[in-house]
Amino acid sequence: MQALYQRDVRGEDFAAEPFLRESAKNEETRAHAEQLLAGCTERQDELDARIAEAAEHWDVGRMASVDRAILRLGVYELVHRADVPPKVALDEAIRLAKKYGSAESGAFVNGILDRVMKRVRPPDDAAEESP
Repeated sequence: MQALYQRDVRGEDFAAEPFLRESAKNEETRAHAEQLLAGCTERQDELDARIAEAAEHWDVGRMASVDRAILRLGVYELVHRADVPPKVALDEAIRLAKKYGSAESGAFVNGILDRVMKRVRPPDDAAEESP
């Protein structure tokens, strides 16, 4: 998330490799962060379109940079990472938003990602009928 934020704020001036090398706790974490950063970067237009569709009356470009980075990461995991359970992606994004965003960021991120999740991974009809 921090690398996505830095990339968003710095643009072309952001050097991901040194940043990740310095900030990752170990090689496994760095490799995972590189993979997520690459996926979010390659699919940014798609991710932003999904965010805009779910964020009624909000322009993605006018969102707080921290919220935008968290939303891109969350949407990427919901759409392109079948190995990440939707609830895990949502919970992690909300946790990040509460930690790094404004007082309203947790609820904002939750609302948008919940809408994206329902469009991308609709609940199983049988599960909805269970008590």
